[in-house]
Amino acid sequence: MKTITLQVKPDKGTRTFTLLGYFVMTIITIICFIPFWLIVVASISDEHMVLAEGFKLWPALISFAAYRSIFQGFDSLMKSYLVTILITVIGTVFSLLLTSMTGYVLIRQDFRKRNMVSFFIYFTTLFSGGVIPTYILFVKYLNLKNSLWALILPCLLSPWNIFLMRNFMKSIPYSLIDASKIDGANDWQIYEKVILPLSKAGLATVGLFIALTYWNDWYHASLYITKESLYPLQYLLYRMLSNAEYMKQAAAAGIFLDTVTLPSETLKMATALVVTGPILFLYPFVQRYFIKGIMIGSVKG
Repeated sequence: MKTITLQVKPDKGTRTFTLLGYFVMTIITIICFIPFWLIVVASISDEHMVLAEGFKLWPALISFAAYRSIFQGFDSLMKSYLVTILITVIGTVFSLLLTSMTGYVLIRQDFRKRNMVSFFIYFTTLFSGGVIPTYILFVKYLNLKNSLWALILPCLLSPWNIFLMRNFMKSIPYSLIDASKIDGANDWQIYEKVILPLSKAGLATVGLFIALTYWNDWYHASLYITKESLYPLQYLLYRMLSNAEYMKQAAAAGIFLDTVTLPSETLKMATALVVTGPILFLYPFVQRYFIKGIMIGSVKG
């Protein structure tokens, strides 16, 4: 028996709407890409040309002085990269584990206090312990001064990530949990064998948020880290930019510093590329999960 496949040609209105949609999305893509391209061009442009003529779509005079300034301390830069990668990987794994476990607990219908616990988690978004008490806790009582754990623990749990994971797990039919209980599975087996495999999109979405948080964090390093060998990448480059701004102000005031190189606007652009470049390679691998996770997490209540 032959199978007949019918192909319905789109009418003129549908084709016009499709072409218009492609055109609009192309324009939006170009608009979104232009700022990134301007940063790339500015980072390889001569500083004086950027200050005199502003940003252009193509460098008037190519110069890699900004990158030479960054990579002068190559060993320190590589150490900072390794520190950042280490805290990002460890922090993301532990945070994703705790976040998913918390989200799973909050969807359990047999947990009567789940609404109260959800309120307590939400309450932390309204009030925090404050900078000074937190600093005293980490330095005096936990003795985490100049420790990588001081960069991992503060970002370990986020109410936003917990609720996003909880909302995603609500999309999993609860009958699967009941069926697993009937089959004799305990809570950990249900979490490991049922919940996690069905939560790949949510895990990828929340995992990307967590990884970005750790990768971009420089604030906690400024509080708890004084050893240069433990500087994460963001904090190292932040110090470079701060020193560059100081030198610029000193030069404007007529103070000449012979031991340092005067700053450049192109240094900021090169710094942005050095920081964001590696994390951009992560997004394509989680894009399909990311979009699905965001949509589900935003509509479930």
